[in-house]
Amino acid sequence: MHDCCDLSRRQLLRLGAVGAAAGVTLPGLTLAAPSAAAASAGVYPQDLELVTVTDDGFVLTWYTASAPNPSIPYQPAQEPAPLATDGYVRYGTDPARLDRVAVEHGGETAYHHVTVTGLEPGRTYYYAAYSGGVQASARMVPQLTYPAGGVVIPPAPTDAQLLAILAELLSSGVVLSAAPGSVTTLVPPRGRHLFTLALANDLHIGETVSGLATSTFPPGFSQAPGLPPYPELMTRAMTAEAARLGAHALLVAGDVSSAALPTELAESRQLLDGFGTLRLDGRLAPGSYVVARGNHDQPKTGAAYDGCAPVGATGYFDCLPAVYDLPQGTLTHTEFGGLRLLGLDTSTLALPSGAISDAQFAELTDLLAEDPHRPTLVFGHHPVTDASALSTISGPSFDLDRADAARLEALYAATPGVFIHHSGHTHRNQRTASPVATGVEFLEVAATKEYPGGFALLKVYEGGYTVNFHKSSTDLARQWSQVSSGEYLGLYPAYTLGTTADRNHAVTRDFSGLGPAF
Repeated sequence: MHDCCDLSRRQLLRLGAVGAAAGVTLPGLTLAAPSAAAASAGVYPQDLELVTVTDDGFVLTWYTASAPNPSIPYQPAQEPAPLATDGYVRYGTDPARLDRVAVEHGGETAYHHVTVTGLEPGRTYYYAAYSGGVQASARMVPQLTYPAGGVVIPPAPTDAQLLAILAELLSSGVVLSAAPGSVTTLVPPRGRHLFTLALANDLHIGETVSGLATSTFPPGFSQAPGLPPYPELMTRAMTAEAARLGAHALLVAGDVSSAALPTELAESRQLLDGFGTLRLDGRLAPGSYVVARGNHDQPKTGAAYDGCAPVGATGYFDCLPAVYDLPQGTLTHTEFGGLRLLGLDTSTLALPSGAISDAQFAELTDLLAEDPHRPTLVFGHHPVTDASALSTISGPSFDLDRADAARLEALYAATPGVFIHHSGHTHRNQRTASPVATGVEFLEVAATKEYPGGFALLKVYEGGYTVNFHKSSTDLARQWSQVSSGEYLGLYPAYTLGTTADRNHAVTRDFSGLGPAF
């Protein structure tokens, strides 16, 4: 069963061991020596991240442990023990005078999440986070460099080949801070705020081990005994927090299940119903949600599925329509506040990669041709652009079929109303562009089910839109996000977190023809 990447944990651990034997240091996976204050107090606030930046505030998260970060290769048992402490942020407009304080609520915790609000748009602020009187150190992540043709992993790689792949990925030698100490708030688009959509994907309901590329290799990262399954608690947190932060509708771009089992699909439906009402066509009312299918939700073979709808004479059975009334290949067409929302099914029968059937593409073409200038958001599971494909750890073949991607971009270029394409699948925050469809933002949103664990809010104004990624912030969601940040030798944040601009940006666009839908 494929997760996000074709590099298995076994290969990565081998790779790390080979690197150590060869004297190769993996940048960004170990912090500098802890501060004297941390060592003296026995409190080690670490992994500080600037997550969300809005027009009037920002969000910082960090972890407090009883020891410094472990050295690589990172394995679950090496994570330093959590240490519950207080948490607060000092901030201000002068780096030498952080004269304002935002205090964490909810009591002492090891998994900190502090929101700073009441700021001015377009202004630079400086900050520092503290726990137990000790300043938190930033999460440091290596800048990944991808080969010109994308990452290609041989079927049975040797240690030397694995080391060469790692050396290429880390060849820049640049290590970036996830919390540089300053932030400039966004400037919102002009005009009224019309409505807000939440964008999510990769719930993987039913999954029990995270960070695996195949189902045959333990150990991965699993939930602590006695706690709810992590896909369930992360999805529950996502739906509740999206609603709390003002989302009027929710778009889920695939992988609602882990293996498309009837029980998993039914549970995913129950959890998403916690946000509101499923709608797959027509006008959405506030509190509605729409889903698309991902590769984990595709038709399957085997006794566990033979009670579901057969897919012709292929030997595959499709369990999703019984729960979501969404046969494979269905294009959903809904609208909210005048905004056209089109959901693509990019799943295949047997592959983790994506494709668009000729019939679905023809239907999409006809729909867009009816009103090519109407503001339109398209969502589907597999990323589209070459820039995405060439920077996918599992290689270009993991994304949307390149021929289908090319014809989709050409269609968007001929449809001025299309302004954003939302996808998942890679489990990362990344914003790319097409040299063909130059007016379209291609946005990958990180997985709901694991680090960084959350959703994006798309706020639509008369004069454009903003995008903000939010980590789910319930107690258990923060805990699981920190635990799962150690996936893939601790390289996972370097791949999935994305830049501040990937996660947070404002775009000017004429949406004067849209209206409030609430």
